[in-house]
Amino acid sequence: MNLDRLTYPIVQISLDLTSLDEALETAAIAVDAGVDWLEAGTPLLLAEGLRAVEQLRRRFPDHPIVADLKTMDGGYLETEMMAKAGANLVVVMGRAHEATIRRVVDAGRDFGVKVMGDNLAADDRIACARWMEGLGVDFIIHHIGYDERRMIAGLSPMDEIDEVVRAVSIPVQAVGGLSIRAAIECPLRGAPLVVLGAPLVIDANEFKAASGQKLHDALSEICREIRRQPTFTGKIQ
Repeated sequence: MNLDRLTYPIVQISLDLTSLDEALETAAIAVDAGVDWLEAGTPLLLAEGLRAVEQLRRRFPDHPIVADLKTMDGGYLETEMMAKAGANLVVVMGRAHEATIRRVVDAGRDFGVKVMGDNLAADDRIACARWMEGLGVDFIIHHIGYDERRMIAGLSPMDEIDEVVRAVSIPVQAVGGLSIRAAIECPLRGAPLVVLGAPLVIDANEFKAASGQKLHDALSEICREIRRQPTFTGKIQ
C-alpha cells in the first residue's frame, strides 16, 4: 500500500481495547462499515504486544495499520519492531527528546513506515506541531489526553485545531473526546485524518467496543458524513 499518495479525508478507528479477539471483531465491523485505517491502540499494545499488530496485518492485508505505541525513547528499535510486525504508521510523542523523534523518522525511512507526531501534554501544542514537522514527521496528531480531559472539564482538540493546521504543512489529526459532530467537522477545519475512538465507538471507561450492529450502523453513517466533506488539498491559510 502506498501512503505517499493518499486521498483525503481518511477515517481511522482507534482499537483501544484490551482483548485481541474483541479488537479483531471490531476491526472487521469497521472495515465493512468503510473505515480506512486501523489503529492498534495503546491499551491493545500493552495487553497483546506485537501480536496485535501481526494479527491485524494478517486479517486485514489491504488496510494501513497505525501502531499507537506513544514512543518516548528507543525510537529506532521500537519503530523497527512495529514495522516488522506489519505496521504502516507509528506514533512518537512530541514530549520525547529530539534525538528520539529523529531516530523514529530515520527508522520510518529505513523500514517504509510513516511517522505520526503526537503533541499530547506539550506546553505549547502549536509550537510542538511545528517543531515535529521540522524534525521530519509525516503527520501531526493534535491530542488532548484522556486524563487531562477528566481533570480539566471542557477541553477539546478543536479549541486549537485551526492554529495547529495553520502552523504546519502536513496533514493533521484531532484526537481526544470528540463528539460525532466534531469528528465530521474535522476535514472542514483542515484536519483530514479523522479518528473514531473513545467515546464515539469505544467505551472510554472500560476500553470496550459498542455492540456489533449498533457499531456498524454508527460507523457507516459517520463514514458517509465525513466523505461528504470537501477533500483536503493543502495548508489552511
